Amino acid sequence: MTIYMQITPKPTIALIDYPGVQRSALWGLADMFALLPRLQDQGSGPDIRIISPTAPDTRPCDAFVFPPSIDGSLGTEAPQLLDWAVTQHHAGALACSVCAGAFWLGHADLLTGRPATTHWALEEPFRAAFPKVDLRPEHILIDDHDVITAGGLMAWLDLGLHLTGRWYGGDAVSRLARHLLIDPAGREQRHYSSFRPNRSHGDVQILTVQRHMEQQVQDQMQAEQLAKLAAMSLRTFIRRFQSATGYPPATYLQALRIEKARAALERGGDSVSEIAWSVGYQDLSAFSRVFKSRTGLSPGTYRRRFHIRAAQRSMAD
Repeated sequence: MTIYMQITPKPTIALIDYPGVQRSALWGLADMFALLPRLQDQGSGPDIRIISPTAPDTRPCDAFVFPPSIDGSLGTEAPQLLDWAVTQHHAGALACSVCAGAFWLGHADLLTGRPATTHWALEEPFRAAFPKVDLRPEHILIDDHDVITAGGLMAWLDLGLHLTGRWYGGDAVSRLARHLLIDPAGREQRHYSSFRPNRSHGDVQILTVQRHMEQQVQDQMQAEQLAKLAAMSLRTFIRRFQSATGYPPATYLQALRIEKARAALERGGDSVSEIAWSVGYQDLSAFSRVFKSRTGLSPGTYRRRFHIRAAQRSMAD
């Protein structure tokens, strides 16, 4: 359960308009906080500042946010903003980011040794750039006291609700969420992230094995069989497979099976047990256990939430 606490009656939040920023998130956060006076009896809301990269406002703030990027910006386009962020954080400001905005906090050295999140698709470049950050891309939002990071492109909604709770309490969160028609709780990135293995590594023998695994996912494949298919010794195969794909063969196969199961659940039709069998699980309880460990949801709950026909009906309504 999230415990909200009010830290200041009228906080100042700085939204950073850096090169390549996602403007729908930048102004969406501003609009979100601007709604608060209309939804609260006391009629108060935070002061909003839009921070320019060319002449950053040096006045102290209670929190600052690096929103998402839409053009691949990774936090090095305006070094003066990094210095500004360090100064603000050292003066007591809460440092926040959404999606690729975490790269700015990383380059400002505000995430070293901390748990943090970013968009799941940015996991590999983020880990390469900041190996000392405890990256947890399965989470939508991580609050590490004076640093808050949020995951995907639309996670600015989660961050906005979270900051609202910090400053104005749970009742304000409920009112704002109802007004915006959004669910304030229960989401994780692993509900949405997908397994997209590397196939452009250039190792033809490993690619042959990957294709075989895709086509025969229901088979009980052992590493020894796959090594034979690749015409390699077991030890060489395991080393080259992990080097090419980033995963040991068993982990890769498990992730592939769950990805195919997710697609089948989204399409509907077959029962959960039929889907489990079709992707290589003869034990339904084992399938359900692995599926939930990777996605955060049981197969049945996943189907109810992401079934394509159900989503289409909801849109039609």
